[in-house]
Amino acid sequence: MLNRFFTLVLAIALCSAAQAEQTLRLMANTSPPYADSKLPEQGLALELVKHVFARTPYQADIGIESWSRSLEGAQIGVYDGLAAVWYSPEREQDLLFSEPYLSSDLVILKRRADQRRYTRLGELAGSRLGVRADYAYGIDFSQVPDLQLVQENHLIQNLLRLQNGSVDFVIGDRRTVNQQLHEFLKDRITDFSVTAIELPRVSRHVAVSRSMANAEQVISAFNAALAQAREDGSHKAIVRKWDERYRGLN
Repeated sequence: MLNRFFTLVLAIALCSAAQAEQTLRLMANTSPPYADSKLPEQGLALELVKHVFARTPYQADIGIESWSRSLEGAQIGVYDGLAAVWYSPEREQDLLFSEPYLSSDLVILKRRADQRRYTRLGELAGSRLGVRADYAYGIDFSQVPDLQLVQENHLIQNLLRLQNGSVDFVIGDRRTVNQQLHEFLKDRITDFSVTAIELPRVSRHVAVSRSMANAEQVISAFNAALAQAREDGSHKAIVRKWDERYRGLN
């Protein structure tokens, strides 16, 4: 009887240890509405990541830190990985990427009072474009003659510049633009409009450190659960909920 009791205690201890090992320390940087500690479920992207991981043997414990610290920590294995990251060949050297779980559009905004129609990036030649410092747009702006890039740390600063005429255009993620307008310029949304310039879409991934022993198993489990969430409609429902929350510019 005593041996059976100790066997049960040992089994419970091993089970608890196994569960603890399945908690993943993932990081993200503040980027509303995708990741922000002030938003419900920490934002759209992080809600999706937690929803998908809930269908796997792994639990996502997501912290929010500056982008540079999050990326460096994941690359060297201080953290298990990143919860919302764009793919690049350079990052792939240290990180193993999941399938994309969310795509978004980059858009270029102008003042609605500007009645000209812009359809090509080259038509911005000689103008002032508001951009965010250290933001990887994946666009070679140097191909646009005499384009002046006006850098700010936050998108709202660029939107205010566009409103007062100190820049001619602003580039940003469509969902982020809508969220920032709702948050800070809700009564002035109609001051802005989206140009017809088509830009590459960007996708967010989960990426885990290649130094983690079970990195491939983690990504495989995430990809399988992501496919299930897309199939049963729960993924679409979460995205729709957030897009309805910040309806704005089309």
